[in-house]
Amino acid sequence: MSALVIRPAEPRDAAEIIALIRDLAEYELSPAEAIATEAQLAAALFGGTSQLPGVAANTPNGYPAAYCHVVESDHGDARRLAGFALWFLNYSTWLGCHGVYLEDLFVRPEYRGRGYGRELLATLASIAESRSYARVEWWVLDWNEPALEFYRKLGAIPMSEWTVQRLTTGPLRKLAAQAKSSEET
Repeated sequence: MSALVIRPAEPRDAAEIIALIRDLAEYELSPAEAIATEAQLAAALFGGTSQLPGVAANTPNGYPAAYCHVVESDHGDARRLAGFALWFLNYSTWLGCHGVYLEDLFVRPEYRGRGYGRELLATLASIAESRSYARVEWWVLDWNEPALEFYRKLGAIPMSEWTVQRLTTGPLRKLAAQAKSSEET
């Protein structure tokens, strides 16, 4: 068995990351909701175009809007991505510093049980620690018992007193139309 390779995603990985995202959506019983394109993902992770609606190609200071780390694994004579962790920065007004928000963590089923998910999370924890970010957090579906057990073993604490709220499509457009100004941030 070769050495475990976890590295930041590169532009050449975008198509395979999109495939992993679709695999994750299938696992989470929501394949129709995974409509992101390779171009959108590449723009968010590596900068690029402002021509894609809804994609912040860069933050105002020029850094990518999102980040991704991947696990490479030998696959016959080739290397393939065994999993990924896609994340971005959030900010705590109470703590006065950034944190890491893990949007997606996924390891292909045939690679599970090898410690790849743990290593991806350890990489994010190391980034957070080295940059003095206060926390790493994420959501998990309440029926995903294998993931919940895995996170509990790491010491993760469920934030059960908080309820996720979301505006999309019609309600998002309706509220946006009520804005007095539309200054960009």
